This record gives sequence, structure tokens and C-alpha cells, in this order.
Amino acid sequence: MSELKIRPAEPSHFERVWEIFHPVVSSGETYGFPLESNREDCQRLWFDLPQQTFVTEDAGSLIGTYYIKPNGAGPSDHICNCGYMVAPEARGRGVAAAMCTHSQGVARTLGFKLMQFNAVVSTNTGAIRLWERLGFETVGRVPRAFRHPKEGYVDTFVMTKWLGEDPG
Repeated sequence: MSELKIRPAEPSHFERVWEIFHPVVSSGETYGFPLESNREDCQRLWFDLPQQTFVTEDAGSLIGTYYIKPNGAGPSDHICNCGYMVAPEARGRGVAAAMCTHSQGVARTLGFKLMQFNAVVSTNTGAIRLWERLGFETVGRVPRAFRHPKEGYVDTFVMTKWLGEDPG
């Protein structure tokens, strides 16, 4: 793998992002988006609602994408949320780790102090191990919060990482 390039998404990236988004969402294994999400849903969920969306390229091929958005308002406006997707052919190559690390820098630049993943599916053990390795901790468990297509009702985890100075 050559050096990954992570940059803001542009409208011209939509088709390739859709090619990554659609199989991930329609599998029903990791995201709580409707399984029948269409192109318009992808545009809204991945491009319009987030504060920023990024793409990751390797040797000119778009192999991953992530978004960052506020997770709260008012007294909780220092908390952000991110979502990450990696193309099947690029999994296991450090793409998600690179995007998560990049997103933490973006979050700090945007003034966020805490990153929170609201619903990490308990069967997504690879992601859980990665988030823990990157310094996230599980702060909550929601029993049977996700209807997995193969495993039935499974738990989700709330995972967070403090990005600001030590609050003392």
C-alpha cells in the first residue's frame, strides 16, 4: 500500500462513496441505517447531514470515507461523532485506523473536545479492538439495541475518547 491520502470529499466522489456505502448498509451488520437506503439516503446521511465528509485514497483509488458531525448541542456541543467505511478490497490495511486518527485531528481543529461513537455493534469485534487500540473506552452498553441479520438482537457500545486538554 502506498501512502494514504485523506482529503475533503467532493461531489465527484459520490459514486465511489455510494459503491462503498451501499453494501455496508444493506448488509445490516454495522450501521443502523435503513437496509434499503438508496442514493438519496446516502447523499443525505453521508454528505448533507455531517459537518464534513472525507475520502481516503491509495494510489488514486478511493478506498474509504468518513464523516464528522456534532453529537450534541448547547452544553454538549463539544462532542462529535464520526462514521467510517472502508471498501472491502482495502480492509485490514490500516485504512480505518488512518481515518480515525485523521478525524481526531479534524475534530480538534473544529473545536471538539470529545469523540463519541453512539452505537458500536458488539459483533463488530475488529472495530472494537481498533477503537480501543486508538484510545477509546467503552462507557456504556445498550442491551439488544441492534437487530443483526445473522445474530439476532445484539448489544451496542457507547465508546468515547477525550480529545481536549486534561479537564483537571
